[in-house]
Amino acid sequence: MRELFVRASVVCVLLLGGFSSGWAHYNLDAALGTNTNEVSEMDSSVPFVDLFRATLPFEDARPWLTKGEVQYDADGWPVDLRGGQAGTRFLANLPANTVPDGAYTVLFDGEGDMTYANDAKLITHAPGKDTIQISAGADAMLNATLLITRTNPQNPLRNIRILPPGGICEDDPFKRVTGEGDCAAGSYRAFSEHYAKILFNPDYLNFMKDFKVIRFMNMGGITQSPVETWEQRSRLTQATWGGKEGQRGAPLEIMVELANRLNAHPWLVIPHAADDDFVTQYARYVRQYLNPDLKPHLEYSNETWNTLFLQGNYVREQGVLRGLDSNADRAGYRYYSERSVEIFKLWENVFGGKQRLVRILSGWTINPELTQLILTHRDAYRHADAFAIGPYFFGGHEEIRRVKTLDDVFQLLTDPQYRYSLRKVLDYIGEQKTLADKYKVALIAYEGGQGLVDFKTSDNNAHPNPLLYAANRDSRMAALYGEFLTGWKAAGGQLFAHYSSPRTYQKYGTWGTKEYITQATEDAPKYQAILAFMRTNPCWWAGCSTDTFMSYTDFWKR
Repeated sequence: MRELFVRASVVCVLLLGGFSSGWAHYNLDAALGTNTNEVSEMDSSVPFVDLFRATLPFEDARPWLTKGEVQYDADGWPVDLRGGQAGTRFLANLPANTVPDGAYTVLFDGEGDMTYANDAKLITHAPGKDTIQISAGADAMLNATLLITRTNPQNPLRNIRILPPGGICEDDPFKRVTGEGDCAAGSYRAFSEHYAKILFNPDYLNFMKDFKVIRFMNMGGITQSPVETWEQRSRLTQATWGGKEGQRGAPLEIMVELANRLNAHPWLVIPHAADDDFVTQYARYVRQYLNPDLKPHLEYSNETWNTLFLQGNYVREQGVLRGLDSNADRAGYRYYSERSVEIFKLWENVFGGKQRLVRILSGWTINPELTQLILTHRDAYRHADAFAIGPYFFGGHEEIRRVKTLDDVFQLLTDPQYRYSLRKVLDYIGEQKTLADKYKVALIAYEGGQGLVDFKTSDNNAHPNPLLYAANRDSRMAALYGEFLTGWKAAGGQLFAHYSSPRTYQKYGTWGTKEYITQATEDAPKYQAILAFMRTNPCWWAGCSTDTFMSYTDFWKR
């Protein structure tokens, strides 16, 4: 019964709008948006107050933590170990202080035994509740695992929640506090008791609150998504929303709720193979539960021009099947354009028109011919409001491997002889703006920023990765970001959704605006530059700012 109550309370509060307090109004004049990260135990932005929401699925932890013929229920909870064991990671390779050291509460339903390892140690155990100590080790990193060694098949261990010490004051969801003494009398809300209503990490909300638009491509699990039908979507009741590509992704309910709390327009991305019923059901949910002052920004898939992704090959196959062009690449581009318009029309039917929607077509920054094709195929531009590109400056892929010093990196970024130098990328933006003006759509950025990464390295510490990390920590990077964003504005660009929210620097890239969610602003030059730009460059295009915003509500009395 307790499990049913907990799950029902989360679902009902979301569906009935009890979470939608609209606390934030910091982003009223903001000209920038941000991208979310993938749901993962390695995500240093840590969106959720319950750490188990982003854990590695039990079956994905095989063979290191999960062993034997484990059986699972429909939500991914191990219901019968059959002589084996089921384990997961809930913190992995995160810098110390990403989450606070201290005594964490682990709540669970069912009967069985759990052990903890790495930087997590059991303090006390009681039915339905463990207390564990989490403290970063000598390596100044956080890693923590959980192992189910016994479970009762008639009443299996399930509904595990890992909750940090402390809480929030009811009138400030953006600040983590240690206890009642930090709040007005009666206003303290402990994470361990109010997690279902608090839902989001206050440090995460504090970071996200300044941005006008939140692009949910990563959090929604769009890249390599297998989803075709509404029944295949991510669900609130799943054991975890984390996992590998094609498996992970937060439910739509969570993404809408985050947008509501931040008073930020949600940039929603539809899976490439989603059928019309999925699209319609998705739109209906958004129309019913998104704050009415917010506009859904709508995009079909992500970078379908890029054949490194499943969606890139899918649109080509579909374009050929529809006979849209004799060339497979062009057929794919045409299909992307055509399917986007089909999706826009489905949403317009649900919303009773286009007034509340921002309909986005997107393309490749350096390829104006692609932009022309996408916008003109069957007059798609007449059904769109904006064209989005992803402008990154990094010099060049081959050139990155030849840098020997930190000065070399900044020379690479700024020397106009390189194809992806800052100045060259601003020129590409100008070309794209000319096309956007021709077809009367706004030019916006779905992603963008520095793009220093060597995709051929196989180790985080292999050359040139340490130099790329150092460049992103250098004050000169802040200056380049200021120049880049100023150039974007001067070219006539509008909304710019930077990439990305805090994430650690690795061989896969140095994308994070900060390296972890609680990193001090003075240690994050890109973040400094973004905040400074927003302060000195408030909304500069028509319709960017609104005259109203949602105020604080009596959230806790609902």
